[in-house]
Amino acid sequence: MTIRHYLQFKDLSADEYAYLLRRAAFIKGKFKAFEKHHPFADPDRTLAMIFEKASTRTRVSFEAGMYQLGGSVVHLTTGDSQLGRAEPIEDSAKVISRMVDLVMIRTFEQTKIERFAAHSRVPVINGLTNEFHPCQILADLFTLVEYRPAPGGDPLDAIRGKVVAWVGDGNNMANTWLQAAELLGFTVHVSTPSGYEVDPALAGITRSDCFKTFKDPREACAGADLVTTDVWTSMGFEAENEVRRAAFAQWCVDEDMMRRAKPDALFMHCLPAHRGEEVTADVIDGPQSVVWDEAENRMHVQKALMECLLLGRL
Repeated sequence: MTIRHYLQFKDLSADEYAYLLRRAAFIKGKFKAFEKHHPFADPDRTLAMIFEKASTRTRVSFEAGMYQLGGSVVHLTTGDSQLGRAEPIEDSAKVISRMVDLVMIRTFEQTKIERFAAHSRVPVINGLTNEFHPCQILADLFTLVEYRPAPGGDPLDAIRGKVVAWVGDGNNMANTWLQAAELLGFTVHVSTPSGYEVDPALAGITRSDCFKTFKDPREACAGADLVTTDVWTSMGFEAENEVRRAAFAQWCVDEDMMRRAKPDALFMHCLPAHRGEEVTADVIDGPQSVVWDEAENRMHVQKALMECLLLGRL
C-alpha cells in the first residue's frame, strides 16, 4: 500500500471520512459489546507514540486503542530519547519507522511532524501541533453524528449544512474546524477577541463561504447546532496567561449563549476545561454537554484511523 499520513484534516477526502465515521461506529459497537476486535494481532503491529507536549487524553486514547486492536505500543518523550538531544528529526524518523508500523506525534510546530513524515517508512499521525488537531475534530464530528444522525444513516448527511459556533481562541482547533467545514460542507461561526483571530491562510482555506466571523460571541452562537470552545491559553503559551484572561473575559460560553443556539444544540470541549473561564459549570455539566462521550470517542475514531492507514478499508 502507498503510505498515507494524517497530518491535518484535509489529508483525507470526504468519502474517506464517511468510511471512517461508519467504521468508528462499528468498532465502538464491538467495544461496548465486549467483543474482541484484533486486526493488529497477527502479525503484531506496533505504534510508537512520541510526545514533545504532555497529554492525558491523547496518550490514553491511542495507547488503549492500540491494545484493543491487538497491537503493541512504545511510548517516547524528548526526555527519554535522542529527540531531546538534538538528533535531527530526519534521522529519528528513518530509525524509528524501521522498527514500528505506525507513529503518532504530539509536538509544537507543524513543520516538525511534516519533516518526520517526509522521512518515515510508515504512516504518521498528528496527535496535536500548534497549528492543527485533526484527531480531535474527527472525534467531535463522530460525536455529532452519534447524537444527531441523519434519517438515511449517511454520516456526511448528518454534518452537511450544520452550523458550528467556535467561541474563543483562533488556535489549532479553530484551524481544523475550518478545514473540516470546507471539506464536509458545513459552516463555522467564529468569534475571537481582537488579536486572536483565525488565519484562513494558515488553515489552508480556499473558500470564504465555509465560515463567518462575529465580534460578539453571542451572535456567533445564534442558530448553532453545536457550540464548542477550548482553553484560553494553549500549551506553550503559558507566559501569556494573564493577558489572555483579560482579553477573553467576554468569551466564556454560558447559558445565555446556549439559549441563542438551537434548542437541541450540543456543547463540546476538547478538555481539559477550566470552569468559570472558557465555559461555565452549568454548561459543561449541563444537559446539552456531550464532552465525556466526545472524550471517549477520540479512542474509537483513532482506532478506525489507525486500522485504515495500515490495512486499508475492511
